[in-house]
Amino acid sequence: MRAALMYEAGDVRVEGVADPSLKEPTDALVRITTACVCGSDLHPYRSMSAADGPVRMGHEFIGVVEATGSDVQTVKKGDLVLAPFAYSDGTCEYCRAGLQTSCRHGGFWAVNGIDGGQGEAARVPLADGTLVKLPVDADDALIPSLLTLSDVLGTGHHAAVRGCVRRGSTVTVIGDGAVGLLAVLASKRLGAEQIVLMGRHAARTDLGRVFGATDVVPERGGEGIEKVRELTGGGSPIVLEAVGHRPAYEQAYGVVRPGGTISRVGVPQYEEAPVGFGSLFGHNVTLTGGPAPARAYIEELLPDVLEGRIEPGRVFDRTVGLDAVAEGYRAMDAREALKVLVRP
Repeated sequence: MRAALMYEAGDVRVEGVADPSLKEPTDALVRITTACVCGSDLHPYRSMSAADGPVRMGHEFIGVVEATGSDVQTVKKGDLVLAPFAYSDGTCEYCRAGLQTSCRHGGFWAVNGIDGGQGEAARVPLADGTLVKLPVDADDALIPSLLTLSDVLGTGHHAAVRGCVRRGSTVTVIGDGAVGLLAVLASKRLGAEQIVLMGRHAARTDLGRVFGATDVVPERGGEGIEKVRELTGGGSPIVLEAVGHRPAYEQAYGVVRPGGTISRVGVPQYEEAPVGFGSLFGHNVTLTGGPAPARAYIEELLPDVLEGRIEPGRVFDRTVGLDAVAEGYRAMDAREALKVLVRP
């Protein structure tokens, strides 16, 4: 079969790889019908060394079950299924607590010999704990929105949940990528009254307004911080950071008010950052967030997608075939596309 591999920064190729096969009785084989490129895929696209490649790519996909191991009970051949960006057993203490990204037996796609989502098929470990059967066909118009449940909608929702967004909240979202925009949508869905979006790309922030942003702040640095603090009456009680770079974190503790919460879901590209008196401690600021347990949120969010109450799939603004996935990476890196859908 064919799959996307990254050889080094800027070098993504589609090549033949070994066909997946059942290895454990808990496995399923899935023929991938829809996948996408994630903003987090751009981090290695910009920085990966050739010494670290080639590696499989992709962690968000929908597909049709082709075969199952003898222990699989919840899905069968022919089912259309959604795969969250982490696979998990659904039974360990972390899964039972809704933290599937810390599953004792789980892991992530495209690492440690596990297939990636940007390909024609994948072996899915721990199928019963991982896969969710979808009540639509593979060509349904809702597929782009359903695919966001694999990662970006779940991640935006996780940011809002960890930030304790509720009815009447004032929220600032930092970042106008797909996760930031869906953090806006998630905050609106949870009842936030004021949502300030920090982003400077008009086409994206316009979509942010559609999703529920009440204010847009394109300025950065000190100017942006002052504008947000003015709009929120002295600082934002809740800040959702959806970028992952150090300047975004600095924006976050710059705009948060004393006693507020910063929820980070942008994959951090740094290990050291201020947490001392001047940034967090002195203002009693709570720092939270982390990788979203997308599997934990699917049953809650799925009905709103199926019934059309939310349209998170609007973040996809370009579609490519698998052979053109390198062009999808290039377009997202150049900010010519917000998020690229891949049809193998």
